[in-house]
Amino acid sequence: MAAAELLSDEGYRLDGRRPSELRKVRARMGVFEQADGSAYIEQGNTKVLAVVYGPHELRGSRSRALPDRALVHCQYSLAAFSTGERRRRPPHGDRQTAELALHLRQTFEAAILTQLYPRSQIDIYVQVLQADGGNYCAGVNAATLALMDAGIPMKDFVCASSAGLAADTALADLSWPEEAAGGPQLALALLPASGQIALLQLSARLHQQRLEMALDAALAACRALHAVLDAVVRERLCQASQALGD
Repeated sequence: MAAAELLSDEGYRLDGRRPSELRKVRARMGVFEQADGSAYIEQGNTKVLAVVYGPHELRGSRSRALPDRALVHCQYSLAAFSTGERRRRPPHGDRQTAELALHLRQTFEAAILTQLYPRSQIDIYVQVLQADGGNYCAGVNAATLALMDAGIPMKDFVCASSAGLAADTALADLSWPEEAAGGPQLALALLPASGQIALLQLSARLHQQRLEMALDAALAACRALHAVLDAVVRERLCQASQALGD
């Protein structure tokens, strides 16, 4: 699909959105009682579940313990039914999912106050139940809510969004058809209060001006997502307060 086909003459995308418009976001916290924290998020047709355990003592070899902070362990996976592909996936994921798990760990090491829990471990599990674009970014947003549900102190929310370019127009929060078009794309994880970038990943080299266009679109999308996630957290706190009052 050519880049020109991603936008209509009236400036609408394939799914009817404006270039800077996010897909509809739905999210819930506390979906698993057995976990210390959990969350489920839908961004358009992308559906992701995140579960958090910890902080707890390290499992296995104690030589991995960090004397000054907690060890953050992350696992990222795609459910076998998450895409239309029929190829068989390895039981523990492939090279790409292992790389995304590493990115996930790097992202949250920048946000979690790990120094409060020396010689302990925090586990973050993210599973994509339905993949329709922006999978990793939706995973970051779900993991943020799960960590907050677990009561793990963080510097700030971590909000993530993808962005791309259709000709000279920046597109925020890419869907799968837009990703599949093969144009330049980036994924951004942002701590919105400080403006600190926890992760920035590019799929291709870009001229500085075009990079700034895509980056500005992703930054605006992350700030819009922050308002959505903040509302979800506040709703969860109200529910918890009401439960305590009862």
